Amino acid sequence: MRTTPVRGLLVAAVALLTASAALPAAAAGPPTRQDRPAHGGLSAVVRYTEYGIPHILADDYADLGFGTGWAQAADQVCTLADGFVTVRGDRSRFFGPTAATDLSLSSAGDNLSSDLYFRGVRQSRTVEKLLAAPAPLGPSRQVKDLMRGFAAGYDSWLARHRITDPACAGAKWVRPVSALDVATRYYALSVLGGQGGAVDEITGAEPPTGPTATPTATEPGVDAQALVKSVRVGAGTADMGSNAVAFSGAATANGRGLLLGNPHYPWQGGRRFWQSQQTIPGELNVAGASLLGTPTIAIGYNSRVAWSHTVSTGVPFNLTRLTLDPSDPTVYLVDGRPERMTRRTVTVPVEDGTPVTRSQWWTRYGPVIADPDGDPPLPWTSTTAYALNDPNAANFRFADTSLGFGRARSTADVQASLDRHQGLPWVNTVAADSAGHTLYTQSQVLPRITDDLAARCSTDLGRITYPQAGLAVLDGSRAGCAPGSDADAVQPGTFGPARMPTLKDAPYAENSNDSAWLANADRPLTGYERIFGTVGTQRGLRTRGAIEDVAAMAARGGLTVRDLQDQEFANRAPAGALAAADAATACAALPGGTATGSDGKAVDVAGACPVLASWDRTMNTDSRGALLFDRFWRKLTSTVPAAQFWKVPFSATDPVHTPNTLSTAAPGFATALADTVAELRGAGVPLDSALGEHQFVVRDGERVPVPGGTERLGVWNKIEPVWNAAQGGYSDVSFGSSHIQAVGWDGSRCPVARTLLTYSQSSNPNSPHHSDQTLLFSDEKWVTARFCEKDILSSPALKSVRVNEI
Repeated sequence: MRTTPVRGLLVAAVALLTASAALPAAAAGPPTRQDRPAHGGLSAVVRYTEYGIPHILADDYADLGFGTGWAQAADQVCTLADGFVTVRGDRSRFFGPTAATDLSLSSAGDNLSSDLYFRGVRQSRTVEKLLAAPAPLGPSRQVKDLMRGFAAGYDSWLARHRITDPACAGAKWVRPVSALDVATRYYALSVLGGQGGAVDEITGAEPPTGPTATPTATEPGVDAQALVKSVRVGAGTADMGSNAVAFSGAATANGRGLLLGNPHYPWQGGRRFWQSQQTIPGELNVAGASLLGTPTIAIGYNSRVAWSHTVSTGVPFNLTRLTLDPSDPTVYLVDGRPERMTRRTVTVPVEDGTPVTRSQWWTRYGPVIADPDGDPPLPWTSTTAYALNDPNAANFRFADTSLGFGRARSTADVQASLDRHQGLPWVNTVAADSAGHTLYTQSQVLPRITDDLAARCSTDLGRITYPQAGLAVLDGSRAGCAPGSDADAVQPGTFGPARMPTLKDAPYAENSNDSAWLANADRPLTGYERIFGTVGTQRGLRTRGAIEDVAAMAARGGLTVRDLQDQEFANRAPAGALAAADAATACAALPGGTATGSDGKAVDVAGACPVLASWDRTMNTDSRGALLFDRFWRKLTSTVPAAQFWKVPFSATDPVHTPNTLSTAAPGFATALADTVAELRGAGVPLDSALGEHQFVVRDGERVPVPGGTERLGVWNKIEPVWNAAQGGYSDVSFGSSHIQAVGWDGSRCPVARTLLTYSQSSNPNSPHHSDQTLLFSDEKWVTARFCEKDILSSPALKSVRVNEI
């Protein structure tokens, strides 16, 4: 439905008030033709302020999607186009079947595997069926309009502009897209934690042929501990994750809420964030960050509420063991009755080669997954196979959930959107509002596997993996062992809102990718099912450091947005606080100041001891000793067994402060120190170098120092840098702090917001917004957000363009 003439007049008025101009040529390339009236087509006004941040003003959702698609293309056309090649299953056609993907939209190890999966999704019309479902099970009309508009805006930009980004200038794979392409990209994001993480195992599963060995165990060929490790790596303890904290009015200077969001996401590729403000007068006004290729704000704020997400510890899938008919490995038994698997035959066009045709095998429980060389290896024998149940493969509610957040006026409204749409696939939500309320909730789509169901229906493998990692392996030979349904669940087979771990109105609510248990250490959450996460177990150093920090902030009180900014760049290394002094003392006690490296050679480590002792325990760019401790800590934690690492063990009664006291007598301590000193000297790096001299990214030919530290150190401002000894240290960043926002309210209609997109808006090296915010991040500076009209219109960098459908 088109909006009222009043909104249209407002859009036109703003276009006249602002200076009409095309995007800077270096950012988007010169227009191939003059912008002209749309004559009834889709249109929007895009107003740019400092750092290339667009404020998109539109009459309705289709127009808003149009402006968003147009503006995203202007900044990220090559990255977007690459992702659309992925979801169309065309990577092998353009890039060859054996090349690696960037892992943005699935775990596929090569292009052929990716194409087989996504062409299978297209062939089965999976996304179309989800789109056809009535809301709230399917998407709302507003979301459909956003996707339709986004595709039209992207296509319009392509038709009118010459691409200047060398990554895809003149490339034949940059093509127009459809609303279905946009929807499939949403789908890919939803299943990242399930099917998307098992693409090689889905596309590579083949039934056994010829004679097979007689099984000697209930589940032969499966390494339970390897499976446990695989699940843990894919959960909240993996490199990607986030921090978020909300403070209630009880802890703030003015009685209103505060929110600090610090997601840790890739610095390259298709899972980057992109900043914007989206406005439909009288309907929607929200600012924040979208995942590339999507038209909704994923993490953001408005005049009343702010929210962020962290990757949860909930396991969003389960395995089902299939009992096979011994005469046919593509037939499985349920309650004694045979069911034939559905064979999905998929053909993939290949660059300069013969098309490849492979089969996938699907059951009532989901696709069969098998890979004898996988991690972990899952066999398909003559008697047993495994199917993957991923409820997010039937979830197209992510976008509506996010859109509900954008329209929310309170944390209660955020909760209401979660309860109505139930669409978040693999994240927690942390929120605060202008009335002083806070919210933490692990409201996500999980298979409804209760501890009771796991006890009744787990296989021998599941009896190991469920308690240790939350991965249920259920007995598929019994129909009664399928996940059940809650009465308040939108989607059958999932948990309803009443079962979600939730904390409301705590003085602080924080998560750093551990379970819900210690969202507030004084008000621990318990009583949830194991699939959600653990209770009473050791926390990671980032969680422990974060709770120490935010609990002290809440206790101090009187907090403002400035305090959130200080927390973001405190760069405190909890590992250093726990262990650096003991390491320095043990170093100084080494006989002759030498230690033996892993290669058997003696190394003079005496110079490292005073550096460790004087290090300030932070990962600031000017911190001396930070790099030495970082490299030492990586080696130490990789070699010393956890049981031998600390003198004081973990205690569930003091989870924030235990374990502690480094065991410097543990085998491996001196070796790790020797290897570190030898490594740094070999790379030409002085032991007392400032961190920023050797932790950097290169932009426009210049080294840009990067603050922050790795997961193992527990640093809030998490950075996962790429070690390159030939370049003299960490010469790039793979994951880390991305769209950072510190948000509060002062009683006016304008939120008090400071933001930072660490890797900047554009991946185009010819854009003026390719590195401008990266330079800010290096200097630990922020962007003062322009949310209200008066602030947008007063920007000295203001440029405005009306964009129209061709």
